[in-house]
Amino acid sequence: MTLLSNLDLVRLKYILIVIIVLLISAAAVFFFADPYSKKFSKSSNRAVSIRYDNGAYTLYRFGKPFFIRGAAGTSHLKELSQAGGNTIRAWDTVGLQHLLADAEANNIAVVVGLPMPYNDDMDAFYNNDAEVKAQFIKYRELVARYKKSKAILFWCVGNELAFPVKPQYLNFYKAFNQLVDMIHHDDPDHPVTTTMINVSNRNLISIKLRTNIDLISFNIFGALRSLDADLKSIKHAWNGPFMITEWAIDGPWPGQEHTAWGAYIENTSNKKAEQYLNLYQRYMPLKNPHFLGSLAFYWGQKQETTPTWFSLFDKYGNKSASVNVMQYLWTGKWPAHKAPEIKYMLVDDRGARDNPIYRPKVTLRSKVWMADPSLNKNLRFEWFIQPEDWFRTQHFYNQKARKTLDSLCVSENQETATFKTPLKEGPYRIFVNIYDKNGYFASCNTPFYVVEDKITDNK
Repeated sequence: MTLLSNLDLVRLKYILIVIIVLLISAAAVFFFADPYSKKFSKSSNRAVSIRYDNGAYTLYRFGKPFFIRGAAGTSHLKELSQAGGNTIRAWDTVGLQHLLADAEANNIAVVVGLPMPYNDDMDAFYNNDAEVKAQFIKYRELVARYKKSKAILFWCVGNELAFPVKPQYLNFYKAFNQLVDMIHHDDPDHPVTTTMINVSNRNLISIKLRTNIDLISFNIFGALRSLDADLKSIKHAWNGPFMITEWAIDGPWPGQEHTAWGAYIENTSNKKAEQYLNLYQRYMPLKNPHFLGSLAFYWGQKQETTPTWFSLFDKYGNKSASVNVMQYLWTGKWPAHKAPEIKYMLVDDRGARDNPIYRPKVTLRSKVWMADPSLNKNLRFEWFIQPEDWFRTQHFYNQKARKTLDSLCVSENQETATFKTPLKEGPYRIFVNIYDKNGYFASCNTPFYVVEDKITDNK
């Protein structure tokens, strides 16, 4: 009896070893095989398709190879086309009919965003069957309405969602995959993507294991510098096609240079243009055979800590030096005109790195130095002051527009401005926008802090 038990135990161990080997082999096949090469290996007559051939992925649009050169935003599509761009990205479906018509008129392709609620709190949406069903019906109707548009390039389901491997996220994956599968069935002409912040090994494994998207998209800023190395290190997690849906200069977030009171220091518009050029030329993974293209951030005017940090245009539609850089990157040619060029700005002979702190009602002189002062007479200088309220939010930047404090400016004389510091204690910035007669502008600003003369104890 004991002998039989020992034999059974040996057999059981042998069976377990075989099972473990098979599981390891299956895992190796999953992680290191390339399912996307097989998926896209055949040619297609669809309006938009991805093809795999000789180790490389190529995007096709209307039967011709299409490399994505564009920007994130929803405006200035004519200027995008004139600069050599071919794609725009929208985060949601607001004004989609107008956007698609404008894009079609300017031969611009559109990555259409289908927003999904963030999944940090599953009970708020994904565990509510009625909410999930309503969203599915809404997007199915929207896809049916617009799928024939010649402007659509991809559908992008969600933006910067979390893709954890946790049982409580099952309802999220169910809702996500229902939308992806619906688009594949109802609109096979347009591939489906989703976006993630930078490169996350964990998220990529989850996306590969638990979703059926066609390509991955990265929103990436300073981490563009390490993207190529990051992609090589995670081939086991993602070896399919990818694109960059947001890339830009360094942003106003932790780790960036700031004043003593925490105000992030913004470069001049010309310095930002130089950084866009440097980032693209040095770090864009143009030689990666899985890369389908990129979209610069932000094609338009956007408040994000300041109204100028990421804005390639101003609120009037004037172009910055970064627009010229994009044209050069997309076409290899610089435009005939260039934006005014700023060297630096000082307030009371102090820059942002000097941590300028003042008392209320102090009269100060601000001056901006231009690269070619002889051109100043042909330029228009617009000075203004705004308070900052980043310290009141839970996030490290705020997208709420600020009120301009017009009453503080005492006088303006082109490159100089005299102003009085506000009465209320807190952080502020003085801005200058400089306009030429060719539709270009330059911008810079200096943060400063106001400390009250005394603190009154009201107890």
